[in-house]
Amino acid sequence: MEKTEENNHFREFLQAQNTEMLDQQVSELNDLIEPMIDCTACGNCCRSLMIVVTDEEADNLSAHLQVSRGDFDGQYLEKGSNGLMILNRMPCHFLSGNRCTVYENRFAGCREFPALHVPGFGKRLFTIFMHYNRCPIIFNVVEKLKEQLSFTHETGNHTNPNFIA
Repeated sequence: MEKTEENNHFREFLQAQNTEMLDQQVSELNDLIEPMIDCTACGNCCRSLMIVVTDEEADNLSAHLQVSRGDFDGQYLEKGSNGLMILNRMPCHFLSGNRCTVYENRFAGCREFPALHVPGFGKRLFTIFMHYNRCPIIFNVVEKLKEQLSFTHETGNHTNPNFIA
């Protein structure tokens, strides 16, 4: 948590950036960094993410596990007042060690995380920084992004005169 204040300034700085340029930079950094991270050495996402589950995903996984949909829902899901279903436990029921036991049948939210390839990075800053200390991919992308944008904590600003917002 030593970088909390710096990251708060960086988050504010990012909100003022060109969203298309930011999405492109983050996607490129993700493409470089993600292959270098062994997610099975970590598993923090499976310990801390609230995963929304669709009916189709629940159907698919219950069939894969060869349990009735009713039993699956009762054992693994919680339904909110808004009608959304989420996994009813953290860490995830399907985490063993640092590996997903249903990897080929995992939920879309699991497949997508950390979603740095998805457009709209600047609109997800709260979530990104919530997972900054949990996910090595997010941590490294954010730190490299600070370097690319010549961001300094002291000024809360960029120092690169060639930077175009």
